[in-house]
Amino acid sequence: MMELRKTLAGRIALTAVATVILLFLALPIVVIVVTSFSSNAFAQFPPEVWTLNWYKALFADGSKWPAALSLSALIAALSTVFSLIIGVTAATALTRSELPLRSAVYALVLGPLVIPQIVTALGLFLLFEPAAMLGSPLAIALGHTVLASPIAVLILIATLRGIDERLEDAAASMGAGRLTIARRITFPLAAPGMIAAAIFSFITSFDEFYISQFLSSVDTVTLPVRVYNSLTFEIDPSVTAVSAILIAFAILALGLVALVRWLGSGRQNSLLSVETATGVATPGGDAI
Repeated sequence: MMELRKTLAGRIALTAVATVILLFLALPIVVIVVTSFSSNAFAQFPPEVWTLNWYKALFADGSKWPAALSLSALIAALSTVFSLIIGVTAATALTRSELPLRSAVYALVLGPLVIPQIVTALGLFLLFEPAAMLGSPLAIALGHTVLASPIAVLILIATLRGIDERLEDAAASMGAGRLTIARRITFPLAAPGMIAAAIFSFITSFDEFYISQFLSSVDTVTLPVRVYNSLTFEIDPSVTAVSAILIAFAILALGLVALVRWLGSGRQNSLLSVETATGVATPGGDAI
């Protein structure tokens, strides 16, 4: 009984500590969202009067926010495509081939996550400036790919390692070639991971500030740079509305990732059950 009480008390204490930590982490988000509905131009919390004026101001005539939003979306879309190409290629090479110096290649791919972003941004500026590509959405997208592609590689490596190779071996034993196995087995099972990699790559590019600041021009201002300029050079309470929208977008994206990965795990389990039931291979790898 005494051990039960200690266990119960420990669980209660752990739950309380975890709740406090989660509330502490979520508090700034809650403050931003609530403040976005304040009628005070100086972002008062808590609001005395609730209003949607700052959300309406985002899309009013003459507002600069829609242009920044559309540019960030375009750049993030391009960066996502580039990151997926690099991610699928690198993850496949690192998990499905006997690549020499695999550890060195893995460290090189993940290098941009270790190097400070401002150093990466300065290096990209020195690279694109002689080519007269500063202010080009393509240049900014390529710069964002440097940071987004390692995240895509990490997610896809974990996804490919989580795919049971017995399914690929079973297809190979029935005469399927590598391209057929990749097209009919590997990539369909890796689709949830690819979607997750695309979402995280999009978010990484959409929220990137340093590279956008170094590579942007007067005519190409992304949303993070616009937010920084609004907070630095003027008092624009619409920033709180933009922040609340970005928070909602991030929450929806994470929910979508969780849903996709759950559906993908169920699909692989169903294929494994069919494989075992039809006698293609047993868990030990022998045909029935």
